[in-house]
Order: sequence, then C-alpha cells, then structure tokens
Amino acid sequence: MERDVLMGIDGGTGSVRVGFYDLQGNPLGFSATEYETKHLHPGWAEQSPDDWWAALKESVRKGLAATGIAKERIAAISSATTSCSVVLCIEDGTPVRDSLIWMDVRAAQEVIDIAELTGSRLSAEWMPGKLLWLKRNEREHYDKAEIFCEYQDWLTYRLTGMWSININNSCNWGYNAREGGFAEDFYRRLEMEEAVAKFPKQRVFAVGDAIGTITKEAADELGLGYDTLVAQGGIDASIGVLGMGVYEPGKIALITGSSNLAMALTEEAMFNEGGINTGPDNLIKGYYTAYRGQVSSGSILSWFKRELCKDLEGGEESAYDILNREAKELPIGSDGLVVLDYWQGNRHPYLDSKVRGMFYGLSLHHTRAHMYRALMEGIAFGTENLLAQFRENGFPVHEINIAGGTTQSDLFLQIHADVSNVVVNVPSEPQAPCLGAAISAAAAAGIYPSLEEAVRAMVRFDKVIKPDYGNHLKYRQIFGQYRKIYPNFKDWMHETTDVYLNA
Repeated sequence: MERDVLMGIDGGTGSVRVGFYDLQGNPLGFSATEYETKHLHPGWAEQSPDDWWAALKESVRKGLAATGIAKERIAAISSATTSCSVVLCIEDGTPVRDSLIWMDVRAAQEVIDIAELTGSRLSAEWMPGKLLWLKRNEREHYDKAEIFCEYQDWLTYRLTGMWSININNSCNWGYNAREGGFAEDFYRRLEMEEAVAKFPKQRVFAVGDAIGTITKEAADELGLGYDTLVAQGGIDASIGVLGMGVYEPGKIALITGSSNLAMALTEEAMFNEGGINTGPDNLIKGYYTAYRGQVSSGSILSWFKRELCKDLEGGEESAYDILNREAKELPIGSDGLVVLDYWQGNRHPYLDSKVRGMFYGLSLHHTRAHMYRALMEGIAFGTENLLAQFRENGFPVHEINIAGGTTQSDLFLQIHADVSNVVVNVPSEPQAPCLGAAISAAAAAGIYPSLEEAVRAMVRFDKVIKPDYGNHLKYRQIFGQYRKIYPNFKDWMHETTDVYLNA
C-alpha cells in the first residue's frame, strides 16, 4: 500500500489536535480531544501528561475512523507542542507530578532572583525559573525526578521509547546548537548543576530530523502501523511558522491561540535581553528565530465566553458568532473602553509576571458586546506592541501571515490589520501547527529534500485582509494611551498583586 499520508500532531493548551494531509499538504481530515488545565492558584496552570497521551490516542483513532485512512498509508508523523511545559518524570516516563505548562508564571520571583544572580532576564514561563521554584518549594519532586524535559520531549519518548531533546525548544533552557551544549555556568551560578544532568541531552535532534520508528506499544495504543516514522517537531508556535509559509527572512508569522506569538527568521540575533541563548538554528539551519509573545490572547476570549456568556451557549448560533456580530456594530474604541491584555502577566516587551489585566473606562452605557470588542482591540494592541519592537530593531513590518483561532473571525482579522496597518495573509489551512508538523514529517521521510522545499510545496493562501488607513489613524491614538498604562501603573500593579498573593 502506498504511503501517501502525513500526520501532524498539535499538543496545544486546550487539546490535542491531529491533522492528516496528502503529500502536497491538502487536508484529508482532522480531529481534536480536549483536556483539563488546573489553575490551583492565581498565575498557576498545570496539566497531566497522562491526559495528553489519552487525548492523543482518542484523536488519532477518531481521525482514522472518520477519514477511513488505513494506518499503512501513513508515511511519517511529527508533533508541535506547547513550551515551556515542564515535565518531571522518572526514567520510564512516569510523571512525578503534573506538568507546569507554559502559561504557569508562579516563578515570578525566581526569575527576578535569576536576573540578579546571572544577569539573564528570563520569562517566568521558561524552564529555569520553574525548576528553581520546584527546587525551593517541592524538593521531594525535584529530587525524585530522573528526567527534566518538556511536553515535546516526553511525547517523543512515548512514541519512540528514546529520550532526547530537540534544538527548537531546548534553547529556552540554555542549549546552543552551534556550540553543542548547555549554558552550564548559568546553572552553576544558580546552584542547579544537577538540572543539566537530568536533561535528556544524549541525543539531540533538529526540526525535520528522522528520530526513528514508533514503538510497537505506542503503535498498538494509537492504532498506527509498526514501521511509522517519527520525525522531530518542536514548539507549537515555531512549527506553526512553517505551516504559515514562512521559511526565510522577510515576513512575520503571527500564530494565534491561547497566546499570540510573532516570529521571524533573521540572519543575525535580533532580541537579546541577556538571555541564556538567542536560539541559533533552532528552526531552520542558518537562521535565528526572533520572536515576541503575548501570554494571553485567545485564552482571554475563552475566559470571557466561559464566565460571562453562559446564557449564549446551546443555541443554533455559537456564542462567538453572536458576540462577533454584536461587536461589529460598535465603533472603534468600544465607546471609550481600553483593555490591558495581561491576564497571566506580560511576556514581551516587559517580561513581567506580576502584572494583571484590566478594563478601563466602564460606564453604565457599556454592554457585554462593548466588553468583547474591547477585548479584541486590547489583544490587537498587545500584538502591535510586539510588532513595534520588530520595527524598532530595523525589521519593517508591512504584512503578516496569520493562523490559529483569530482566523475564525473576520472582525478580529480586520481589527489586527487596522491597528497595525498591515496586510494580513491567511493560509488555506487554519491548523498551522498540524500542517507544520506534517511538513516536518515530509522532510524527515525524504518526500522533499529540505524543510524549505516542503513549505513551498505544501502551503497555500486563500484570504488577504487589507487595512483601512482611516481606522488605523483612530486606533493609533488609542494605542498611544494603551502603551502608557504599563509604565504608569506598573508599581501599583506589583504592590496590589503582592498584597493579594500574601493575604
């Protein structure tokens, strides 16, 4: 039987999504299975790795059944997963506790301490701060664990039975692909030398490398063929860049979902806040990946729908469709509402995990639709704050390729185009991480000679959103006020956060 199908896995914040594609990147089918995120305290976010695996099993089996694709047709599989979603486990893959997923920012104090000890300004989302928090607060779990890794590496182990790391996400822990090692002096200064010893660094793979075939046990559980090739994937946003058609310098890829990430390939390192690694070769060899990110974007809209729109559920029209229709009728600026999109802190440009989100300007005139539109505008302002940093570093931003949840709303796409005064290109396949993972699988299987060739062959576009310059001028004034909120209120927000956390 001809092996003419590629399978891409997207281990996202809310679910495992599985896409099936032909060798030209055309979608053949898709399935998704949700899992739970536990928010035990403000700023915390945990998931069970066993839930990831259970959701993957269900998604693969549902997808194969729905499409009628025979397992023998699948040439290769690869995955894109959240990062840094930290897993502590023993050698056989058994977790010693739930994963601290990427949006968990409990290590806010730890990254402040790390900056003082090493001079490196890191996000509280990243592995080092989380490990330091665990060492200080859950020493029994920290010591019991034999492996420190991420969602991606744990999933690769479950698929292949082999421990390894991938260049794409391990740069956030201090791995430098060109030097072939970790920033060991950094960990010595933190008195965490043992952490490096627990990283599964004996084998290192780049995106699109062939790792090996799936184990018999994993194949039986997932319903796949025994000789299915497993290819190295990486961070969901990075792999999504490939699925959005960005494979060389010149364009911004904006991947949207629970969080937003703006990414570009550059020949030289663009952003360096004294971090432990700027990420050479971490997606496509020869390039750095410059990125700026929002912690909260689509997750804020999900929160709003879940907590404040329960009465809209269950009808013929979805809650989002109703909210979008009502918000579209409202003026730019939502009649005076401004939203700060820091529900789980700020990643860029401030690397500040202690600030939180806010509405300003609420009056008795405002409706739920005003609030929803203001949320979309606030998220778009947060994205523009990222794009502004690219411009300030000499990278002109005139158009972006966009994928993810935002593409489901024409209103949201237009708001992004108008706020940032950019052309927005929407790929035909909205599941960019799934397609990007399939592209990685295609390169590993030798279907295309390189990742770049696979991207050129497998990505197409079907929608272009152009900005309205008059709307942009209005948004530019409001954005100026948005940018003043953080510097003017930062100290007050820090003090207020500390009061509530310590109360």
